[in-house]
Amino acid sequence: MQRKTLQLIFILSFFFIAQILKAQNVHHWETAIFNSDTWKYYVAVEEPPANWRMLTFEDASWSSGKGGFGYNDNDDGTIIWKDGDGEKPYSVYMRTKFNLTDTSKLSMAVFHIDYDDAFVAYINDTEIARVGLYGTYPPFDQLGTNHDAVMPWGGEPDEFVLDMRTIRKILSPGQNVLSIQVHNSSRHSSDMTSNAFLTFGIKDKSSFFRATPTWFKAPANIQTLSSNLPLILITCNTTIPDEPKVEADMKIIYNGPGELNYSTDEPNVYNGKIGIERRGRSSYNFPQRPYAIETRDNLGANQDTSLLGMPRENDWVLLSNWNDKAFVRNILAFELFSTMGHYAPRVRLAEMVLNNDYQGIYLFGEKIKQDKNRLDIANLALHDTVGNDLTGGYIFKTDYDDGYGTYWVSDFSPVNRPGATVKYIYQDPKPSLMTWHQKEYIAAYVNAVENVLYSDQFTDPVAGYKAYIDVNSFIDYLIISELSRNVDGYKKSRFFYKDKDSNNPKVHSGPVWDYDWAWKNLNDCFLYRNTDGSGWAYDINQCGVSPVPPSWEARMLEDPAFANALYARWFGLRRTLIHQAKLNQIIDSVASMVNEAQVRHYDKYQTLGSNNGAPEIDAIPTTFAGEVHKLKNWIATRIDWLDANMLGEMPTVVNQVSIAPVRIFPNPVSGPLFVESDIEVRRIMITNVMGRTIFVENPGQTHNALNISLLSPGVYNIKVTLENGQTHTQKLLKK
Repeated sequence: MQRKTLQLIFILSFFFIAQILKAQNVHHWETAIFNSDTWKYYVAVEEPPANWRMLTFEDASWSSGKGGFGYNDNDDGTIIWKDGDGEKPYSVYMRTKFNLTDTSKLSMAVFHIDYDDAFVAYINDTEIARVGLYGTYPPFDQLGTNHDAVMPWGGEPDEFVLDMRTIRKILSPGQNVLSIQVHNSSRHSSDMTSNAFLTFGIKDKSSFFRATPTWFKAPANIQTLSSNLPLILITCNTTIPDEPKVEADMKIIYNGPGELNYSTDEPNVYNGKIGIERRGRSSYNFPQRPYAIETRDNLGANQDTSLLGMPRENDWVLLSNWNDKAFVRNILAFELFSTMGHYAPRVRLAEMVLNNDYQGIYLFGEKIKQDKNRLDIANLALHDTVGNDLTGGYIFKTDYDDGYGTYWVSDFSPVNRPGATVKYIYQDPKPSLMTWHQKEYIAAYVNAVENVLYSDQFTDPVAGYKAYIDVNSFIDYLIISELSRNVDGYKKSRFFYKDKDSNNPKVHSGPVWDYDWAWKNLNDCFLYRNTDGSGWAYDINQCGVSPVPPSWEARMLEDPAFANALYARWFGLRRTLIHQAKLNQIIDSVASMVNEAQVRHYDKYQTLGSNNGAPEIDAIPTTFAGEVHKLKNWIATRIDWLDANMLGEMPTVVNQVSIAPVRIFPNPVSGPLFVESDIEVRRIMITNVMGRTIFVENPGQTHNALNISLLSPGVYNIKVTLENGQTHTQKLLKK
């Protein structure tokens, strides 16, 4: 019997492997289009005809030349501008036709491009790839985001995979056309590059095109992808736009700590519909793109879901790690702010595959919004227009605006930038879901805050800024932003919130967000080009940046009581939370977690050793271990400088900042119960009204999600014991 069982397992295993190979279905690869082929091209001085992307477009009037159209900088096949030619062009348009005798033999395709600075590519008028440009059809004079070509220095071009479903949809037997528009980032740029390749996976021994370039590598076979990280597999039948969200399917596979997750596993976390769109501003056009996601039911309605141990909601984000080669910068900021006693988004590291194309390591987690399990403030509804109901809750921020109606303009300029205009952006509720009364209320309230803050009596202990501002949240936010020297923590992605007056009438700072540009030395504002750890991030207004930071901190630091409270809080945290060994422990934990996945990530994105994204002035490590080591050294240097230069002094009487030691939610509870603390939880015990113990767990960690589905509906007592011996007991209602 045992022998027959082994034979059956062998047969099934062989069949499983055969199915994987069949699914991959690529016998060999051939390249149909090289950068050095002859292309038709148009150096844009005005908009080309609208049908220039189509096969039927008559391009006889366009020039012909060897591919690689750019300036005279020694890396182009055809020079379209050189010194003395007058004004540099914004863009160049290029087309080349290719013939397909049998599309049924094609299994997949890969489009490669090395570019400077931005591009959009189409096959038969269908977009297949884009970086650095916006709008459905970008106009000829649009300037793109900055991106340097890498092939002249031994790098490999960016890769965009087209799966079988996509190529069957856009390709036809006979002639087809690849059309590309390449744009510069500045009229004064010294270079432009446009080197493109199109390669096909052939199902059998048939030969249609030419041998692949020497640098070509077949895309990773995600059919056999395995990872210790959660796997997120997304399938979308259309190009993912900025907005609105388009329908897609998502599967999430996670078998638990210490277990491998295979892309061939049945999805056990989520398997259903989503809405998806690209998100971000500068990160919007990174090769590793960030996304916003809504979980939906089969009818397209939003559906709250608990994912990867996080509380139920329907709004989620996939944050890219293009700017963070150590995969830990946002995690550090979120973890520290949360442990300091404030809400910060919960996130999980995961590997993502989009349309069978591996996309690398992402942070999957919570979008900042009002919710009882996220930023727990009042839910402001359209009918809340009078009295206490009108006073909250509001989430607003300083950031780029999206046009009229999405922001209000402050009546005040920052103390460190007189005359500058500050805009506050409505975040949640969305401006389209707010009444005129609500928009007027929050603008008027913030105006009242600033009126007091910039008055001569701003330090008054009763009527000064402390009556309007939650000082502790501003101190903790300042500490996180200064520890990481995060200038974006003041000028953009900087959140504030206000609850109903009956709950808490004060404006709070936070949650923290967008720290991938931080924890590094930037070749940006002169204040942050140094490598000795110096410089206050809140001084960013000295560099004339946009959006304009309100810099309330700069004014509050003129109050000795605020500066002294900052001093006391900093050195109190230095003994515990902000200890180098503690921070290194978090970094090492993440490094260990991604150690196997980072190999795939950097095989996809050849960024190790290159200065991409945030412009750093230090030497760029060529290994992942080097990036981790560099980050630790940066933090140590920064902490030393802050210790020596911290503002304020130790007050005679230290008012300890209150921290909620234990957070138990939701309550009432019907799904997972979350028990969180700033220190490790030793024991969680639930008893019924008769005192009988019916649930005990000894987690030994700060964040805990409990499955209490076996408990009958009713009232219970929950007792939480922390590692320091402190206990917390409260009533719990199970629905």
